[in-house]
Amino acid sequence: MTGNESGGETVGPLLRRLRRAGGRTQEELAADLSVRRGYPLEQATVSRWENEERLPDPLSRALLSAEFGVPEQELKRAVQLARRLRRKQEKDVERREFISLSAGAGLAVIQPATLLSSGRRLGAEVPRHLAQRTARLRRLDDFMGGGDTYRMYAGELSVTTRLVEEGVYTENVGRGLHGIVAEQAQLAGWAAYDAGMHGEARGHYMTALAASKAAGDRSLEGNSLALLAYLEWADGGGSGIAYAEAGFEAVRSGTDSVVRALLADRLAWQYATSGREREAEYSLSLAAEAIRDQPDDRVPDWAYWVDHDEILIMTGRCWTELRRPLRAIPALEDALGRYDDTRARDKALYLSWLASAYLDAGEVEHAVALTGRVLDLSEDLASARPTERARVIMQRLEPHRALASVSELLERA
Repeated sequence: MTGNESGGETVGPLLRRLRRAGGRTQEELAADLSVRRGYPLEQATVSRWENEERLPDPLSRALLSAEFGVPEQELKRAVQLARRLRRKQEKDVERREFISLSAGAGLAVIQPATLLSSGRRLGAEVPRHLAQRTARLRRLDDFMGGGDTYRMYAGELSVTTRLVEEGVYTENVGRGLHGIVAEQAQLAGWAAYDAGMHGEARGHYMTALAASKAAGDRSLEGNSLALLAYLEWADGGGSGIAYAEAGFEAVRSGTDSVVRALLADRLAWQYATSGREREAEYSLSLAAEAIRDQPDDRVPDWAYWVDHDEILIMTGRCWTELRRPLRAIPALEDALGRYDDTRARDKALYLSWLASAYLDAGEVEHAVALTGRVLDLSEDLASARPTERARVIMQRLEPHRALASVSELLERA
């Protein structure tokens, strides 16, 4: 492991260079450090440091700083860089293994000819098969960013769209196929949005809206509108609330309480980011009420992730946007206490709002610690959103640069 990949020197090469510059062997350096600390240090420990099998702890860094006459901060930065590169390598391996396992589970993009091989007539088994594939693909989003998944999702959407255009099927099968197109277009749009490709996201969401209407699925139609609202907010447009209100109206009288909770949640976000506190609070109450009514057997797969904790997260985010930290912090901390680090992108995003809430509460040091976690979790994620959120917090921390912890965090970023 070297520092060349990231423009700096990691601790192993740095220690090796400093030791050799003084003409010492590992055994001689270990002996000199033993004198400094008053008890023996083995040559094997120096070897592990230089090979980065083990990274020097703060006490060891202080001894090495004194021994070599280099600033302790330089050694600390070299250790942090080594740790980041190690995490990157581990995540790259995990990502490759995950994609490989997904392909092994039958998620390689299918060819239209496979489902049209017996002629152009498509039976009811085709949308069922595609729904199962789409559900498996959807789970990738829990662990991977849009930069990793977008091409896969867009490829799957292209295949299904061709089936709809070229196949022959009954009206019922057609509605099922259009529903799959809507789901896959939402998935591709979400991945594009997550990767920062907002133009592509908008096109997919419009496709999803048209397909959901063709399928006669009001829940999918409402979700397409809510996703357009979220994109409009991200782009700074003025029609986010209109989209979100139309989305919620599409499901207000429906029987699917989970979808109602999700779309009330997304409507609350539009109100909160527009400073409309009363409307945001009312929408959040609708979401909380709907999620309490959730039946076990009426959750569409595209909303499988919506639960009480997700409503709490959005509640905390909304109150953060409204600069009400005493209401935001308890909700966010409650839900995040049950959030697994394997969902690194989402946890990084949600921690960023918690950091903002603590800043609003005047707890700068706590905000710094949380922002450090955001940076840890979002390193090497193929997602544009955590980076943008981190940038927002850094700007807010800039006036506090005189604090050592803030200065160190800004340097790291």
